[in-house]
Amino acid sequence: MRRPSRSFRLPELPLLAAMVVVAASLAGCASKPPADDPEAVAEYTEANDPMEPTNRVFYAVNNGLDTVILRPLAVGYKYVVPYVVRSHIHNVLTNLSMPASLFDDMLAARPRRAGTSLMRLLVNSTVGVAGVFDVATDWGWPAHDSDAGMTLALWGLPEGPFLFLPVLGPTSPRDASGFGVDVATDPITWVGSGVLVSSLGYTRWGMTAIDTRTNVLDDLDKIKAQALDPYATIRSLYRQHRQSQIDEARSDDRATVPAWFVQPARP
Repeated sequence: MRRPSRSFRLPELPLLAAMVVVAASLAGCASKPPADDPEAVAEYTEANDPMEPTNRVFYAVNNGLDTVILRPLAVGYKYVVPYVVRSHIHNVLTNLSMPASLFDDMLAARPRRAGTSLMRLLVNSTVGVAGVFDVATDWGWPAHDSDAGMTLALWGLPEGPFLFLPVLGPTSPRDASGFGVDVATDPITWVGSGVLVSSLGYTRWGMTAIDTRTNVLDDLDKIKAQALDPYATIRSLYRQHRQSQIDEARSDDRATVPAWFVQPARP
């Protein structure tokens, strides 16, 4: 009897999204302004969005899905579920991502950040009751942003042009590739197959989407209501946020010992 294939297929999302983008890009790319218009050329270069027509189509699709599905779910989740419960759910989701973060910190050659990720995983998975409580932060191992896209940036890989992908939203070729790496290195991807594994995987993915959307509920509402061009605003904010994460990782010299332990003096 043939063994059933692994049913949890989130690792295929970046590939599918990339295929959609490649196909759509054949039908819509922004033309570079003529060289005799330096201001337009400078604006085009700064935007680094050669696939803007296609990206805007995907933004409109995602925005429609968000308006009809994701935002109402986030509003209901915030209204029905008490903040303390939402906080614990967020802690669990964060703890589930720790193995991938640990792997990324190691690949980025950041041993102190890797040590912090390891201690957060160990402490919160045990004393923190499977990540429900963020004990590690109180004990001196605070959370930090870490993903494969940031690791690729620390390796020197350029981000490439701006992309707005179906489901994934604003990203870049570097970050989309990093997303695929993080999903591939996530333990739940390899834990096995079957209805239970698939249910746990998709439940986690769905809760992560709702948790993330809830955390930006007010900010995104303001952008959509006040920005003259929400797409361009989101593009700019995404790049600023990613660059700040990368800069922080590049300059991070945190120690792996708790905050209450005697730290070496900085020169």
